[in-house]
Amino acid sequence: MFTGIVAAIGKIETVQALDGGLDAGVRLTIHAGGLPLADVALGDSIAINGACMTVVEKSDTGFAVDVSRESLNCTVGLDTTTEVNLEKALTLAERLGGHLVSGHVDGLGIVRKFEAVGESWELVIEAPHELAKYLAFKGSVVVNGVSLTVNRVEDLGAGAVNGCRFSINLIPHTIAMTTLKHLTVDGKVNLEIDLIARYVERMLSLDKAAA
Repeated sequence: MFTGIVAAIGKIETVQALDGGLDAGVRLTIHAGGLPLADVALGDSIAINGACMTVVEKSDTGFAVDVSRESLNCTVGLDTTTEVNLEKALTLAERLGGHLVSGHVDGLGIVRKFEAVGESWELVIEAPHELAKYLAFKGSVVVNGVSLTVNRVEDLGAGAVNGCRFSINLIPHTIAMTTLKHLTVDGKVNLEIDLIARYVERMLSLDKAAA
């Protein structure tokens, strides 16, 4: 589990194809930036741009993870040398500064607006139909591993048949301490919806089926 509070900005330094042909994944070697690694062991989990990955190699300054082809197909930003948001797995002794995050990307969103508004930035993301029902005013969402609060939701078509657009306000600290500063209009982002919303939808669907 994670909190969605980015601990450091790292960088994917190498992307190496694993044996297995076109269906194989890749091994990423990542420079950890300011992320402390003294308490990280092989097999530990680290969220990279919101995707939970397992440490398979470790050095004083970085670590390596293997990313399956399925994970590559479901995420963005894990197949090229670029800066990434990093967070170590949550321990019970830490503060839950964001919200409970699983590190499992639910889908991809598309940036539709990213503009300065006063001292902050407005970020508008278009979410696909299958995620639209989980996004609500003042609810939580994870964008590229960052826990954020939804300020506005606009459904695209009756019943959000074409998905929805949601707006987020980014304060200067978030811009400075994460890779969200590099977002561009029409670019894709990793989205994880709130765990509570997921369970509520499951309970309601079962009650509806029973009725």
